[in-house]
Amino acid sequence: MRFGIAGNIEKPEIGQIVDALVTRFRREHIPFVIHDRLAARLRGRLGWLKTARIRTVPERRLAESCDLLISIGGDGTILRMTRLVSGHGTPILGVNVGKLGFLAEVSREELDGVLDEILRGEYEIEERIMLEAVSDGSRKKSYALNDIVVDLNVSSRVVQVDTWVNGEFLASFNGNGMIVSTPTGSTGYALSNGGPIVTPTNRVLLVSPICPHTLTARPVVVSDDSIVRLTVKQATAPVNVVADGEMQHVRKAPLTVTVRRAPFTAKLIKRRNVSYYDVLRRKLHWGKDLRSSGNGG
Repeated sequence: MRFGIAGNIEKPEIGQIVDALVTRFRREHIPFVIHDRLAARLRGRLGWLKTARIRTVPERRLAESCDLLISIGGDGTILRMTRLVSGHGTPILGVNVGKLGFLAEVSREELDGVLDEILRGEYEIEERIMLEAVSDGSRKKSYALNDIVVDLNVSSRVVQVDTWVNGEFLASFNGNGMIVSTPTGSTGYALSNGGPIVTPTNRVLLVSPICPHTLTARPVVVSDDSIVRLTVKQATAPVNVVADGEMQHVRKAPLTVTVRRAPFTAKLIKRRNVSYYDVLRRKLHWGKDLRSSGNGG
């Protein structure tokens, strides 16, 4: 098995983690490659990068250069890596040096033990559905593991989004925009918008109005083979189309965005002894009385 190493080069902890990984891989003669930008950023901090014959590859070749990609950072890093490699079927192990980390759930302290499990073949690959979005008048396809968001460039303005599911009219939602999310994305923007947590193996999509201007507007759960069409006929500002938090288009209305399940999945490395519910309890502090940890009364 050949490992790939990539990550968020802005994280101060990444040098120590990469140093430990490469030291182990070289000691145990395990093949690996490093993202060239990451290697360049660390070259001045890690002496062996100046002298050792380390294979580096550009980002566009990461997927084809390794059998398993180690993504070091937070959930934002792993979201970017899934868009980069999922079309090739490359599985990803997320190492969390961020704050919450629903996707990159392995801590730096756990990494060595998790690598032992992987090298013994004691792991699972969990497939997560992804989204594909296309705006009218554009041939560019945008992909997302969490969500596709349509909103205004000026977020305080209200916009009406006409919404169809499989060609059937759902509603015209007035608010700050719309979110179409996967079960994986149910713990992201959709959750902060009042949506439910959906376990990632469910084959559904969530259609959620953002801050709707009516109390009766609620998220709608549809099957994952649904085609969701979002149309903004008029708007007082340019319309944003965002995939996993990254801007894809800024266009003037009228604009229609069609969202459907992508033709490929994201493959995430999962430990056999850790369930999704374990992750939820740990990350959301369920069962803990957080009142005793604060300074307030």
